[in-house]
Amino acid sequence: MPNSTPYQTRLHTIQIRGQAPLEIYTLLDRQQYYDPTGAAKRLGICSAAWPLFGMLWPSGFQLAKKIVKRPVQSNQKILEIGCGLGLASLMAHRLGVDITASDRHPLASRFLSKNSTHNLLPELQYRHGQWGRDQAVCTKDTGAPLISERYDLVMGSDLLYDPSSPAQVAEFIHQVAKAKSEVWVMDPNRGYRNRFSRSMADYGFSLAHDKKIQRPYAFNLDETPQPYSGRFLVYKRALAFV
Repeated sequence: MPNSTPYQTRLHTIQIRGQAPLEIYTLLDRQQYYDPTGAAKRLGICSAAWPLFGMLWPSGFQLAKKIVKRPVQSNQKILEIGCGLGLASLMAHRLGVDITASDRHPLASRFLSKNSTHNLLPELQYRHGQWGRDQAVCTKDTGAPLISERYDLVMGSDLLYDPSSPAQVAEFIHQVAKAKSEVWVMDPNRGYRNRFSRSMADYGFSLAHDKKIQRPYAFNLDETPQPYSGRFLVYKRALAFV
């Protein structure tokens, strides 16, 4: 990011086996904060949560690996929810996948645009997507149009971070997924997985795949690998569900 920005950033070189590196601008640390117009506050983002979108997260890295390894049909329309920096979306975008990234943070679209340009990629489709809030939002705050389509595949990482998340995320997925659809969730074992599966079942989704992921990761080539433990969950819904 340009030095004139009122928050500090750093550049990471992300390497996934078999792929050329992606260079990703992130916030420098979790001490960054910039909300001069109050847009983030109106969207329900407090100062402590403000920088979280701009950090790299292990589950997002693991989801990016899955998008490389797991086959995706060329005619599938894919949506990443709660994308943050959108590492998985950027990787899918570079592979030619028809993907749209979404998040609630007003700066998510700016970082995605910057990172797409930096990696010589076309502009990545982005929409504002937020669960757990009934209040109407203004596009001047979101910085992007709201989600208005339904998707064949909805994916996300580290979505289940508090007791209210399972029901809220499942309802949101129901709203943005087609009647016949698939859902990928990379979950870092925060304890809400079973509750989420029950909530997904309320909307016709059955758990088709539950794989334990336990492998080291490193965001940068020069970093010492750290352990990761989580689950890769795949849900499917039949066309009969309305």
